[in-house]
Amino acid sequence: MNFDLNKKKLREVNNYLQNIDRKDNKRKFEILNPQGQHAICAGLKDDIDVTIKGHTGYYCAGMNQKANITVHGNVGTGVAENMMSGKVIVKGNASQSAGATGHGGTLIIEGDASSRCGISMKGINIVVKGSVGHMSAFMAQKGNLIVLGDAESDLGDSIYEAKIFVKGKVKSLGADCVEKKMDKKNIDELNKIFKVLNISEDAKNFKRYGSARNLYNFKIDNVSSY
Repeated sequence: MNFDLNKKKLREVNNYLQNIDRKDNKRKFEILNPQGQHAICAGLKDDIDVTIKGHTGYYCAGMNQKANITVHGNVGTGVAENMMSGKVIVKGNASQSAGATGHGGTLIIEGDASSRCGISMKGINIVVKGSVGHMSAFMAQKGNLIVLGDAESDLGDSIYEAKIFVKGKVKSLGADCVEKKMDKKNIDELNKIFKVLNISEDAKNFKRYGSARNLYNFKIDNVSSY
């Protein structure tokens, strides 16, 4: 089933996709001519497949639950923001704050992601096949940020218990973020993710970064780092 945003209002399309008739067999949808509109496919909560043919604006696939959404283009700020489950695939590049506060599911960006990718992530898996901008995984609490390219400055600033895996170069680490041992447990965990997502990579080629845990509790000696 196709929706052409030159002919239908986005509000109508989103309302239809947010309230799928579960007795209906329609489970595959295409959105044509998105023209960079904001909040396309926000708030979907059913196990459906949606393909977006073109570029989208802010908060595409925000709050996603269960749906599989593929964007054949670039996305604006906050793609898959507050995502709960399901899968979002971006065939192009992503603007800042991709996967922000995501609780679960998987976000795959086949191009590059801008600054603060994975900010405050809470359980989501984010895979960026290109590179990420500065302060990615800022205040990341849980989940995995996996970068096949390079990472800009202040990676993992103020990170909690999320894990960062980077294959390329890291310009600099943020406050309380350190390189950690890539032991067998983490290699197996990362390879399992690659296998599930059908990504041809070897975890042994990645470095792992995480929290030094010095900022968990306020200490006057660390006041300049807060």
